[in-house]
Amino acid sequence: MIQNRQSFLSSIPPVTKNLIIINLLLWLATIVFRKVLGIDLVDYLGLHYFQATRFNAVQFVTYMFMHDPYSFGHVFFNMFSVFIFGRTLEAVWGGQRFLVYYIITGIGAGFIQEITWYYSLHEAIVNTEAVVGWMQTQLLLNNAITIGASGAVFGILLAFGMLFPNAELFLLFIPIPIKAKYFVIGYGLIELFLGIQSSSGSGGDNIAHFAHLGGMLFGLILILYWKKKGGGTREHF
Repeated sequence: MIQNRQSFLSSIPPVTKNLIIINLLLWLATIVFRKVLGIDLVDYLGLHYFQATRFNAVQFVTYMFMHDPYSFGHVFFNMFSVFIFGRTLEAVWGGQRFLVYYIITGIGAGFIQEITWYYSLHEAIVNTEAVVGWMQTQLLLNNAITIGASGAVFGILLAFGMLFPNAELFLLFIPIPIKAKYFVIGYGLIELFLGIQSSSGSGGDNIAHFAHLGGMLFGLILILYWKKKGGGTREHF
């Protein structure tokens, strides 16, 4: 039993394995720090709006390793995707290039989220500051926080779909296989629809849909750049 467990862990490429471990450890740390020490790591390490007093540029990196402490599903499904698709990309690209891709797509997703916030909050900021002043406006801004590895995960999905477009994926509740390229395109269109719906005020959720698309966008740019430079990707895009 122990030998089988060690064999399974050793089969996971090092960068993929360490990314999963770091995310899980920080998720547990978030819970412990909040309950035991009364410290909210999400507030410190989550991505804030750039005009908020609690914003720090380092958060563009740290936010992607934070997950909702009240939801195991948040960290589980992100890390499950990293495990399923990330290890394949690491096997193709190598650990260094995969890590660079993961970090850049995560940062890119955060950048797109900042742009989304700017357009959705700008009018509210002006109006709130005119009525109640700067201090109350900062209370509003500091409550806008994004966390999670989803931007990098969507970048991973995009890369998998480009490198292995005809790979067949089986999804829960759908008994027929779907080619990776159609899955990525469909998922992207769904995120675009949900993002527009949420930003238009006609319903929505607290999910950063445009950040997900940002991860895909920066992943696409990086892959095309690598392809133009002539290395590190497969040729049948």
